[in-house]
Amino acid sequence: MRMRMMMMMMMMMMMMMMMMMMIMIVIMMIMTMMMSMMMMRGIMMMMRMRRRIMMMMVMMMTVVVVVVMMMMMMMMMMMMMMMMMMMMMMIIMMMMMMLLKRMDI
Repeated sequence: MRMRMMMMMMMMMMMMMMMMMMIMIVIMMIMTMMMSMMMMRGIMMMMRMRRRIMMMMVMMMTVVVVVVMMMMMMMMMMMMMMMMMMMMMMIIMMMMMMLLKRMDI
């Protein structure tokens, strides 16, 4: 009975993690979209400005984009790690279940 409860709990945890990941991915997508929009607007604005200010703006934009990309990569890596951990946990749980069943017999 306890083992079944544990399994249920694990499943719930997995579901929650999946949901969180989906939400995170959606947020990332939105962020990227926003960033691209901002970039376009910034470029449009820059076209009207003088050369020096334009250069400064371009530099700033590139830096921001790089930072955002780095953040995205980090987030993705974290997600992958979490997924791997959860999978490992599930496999271990399954193994335990199998062992217990064997012992009972």
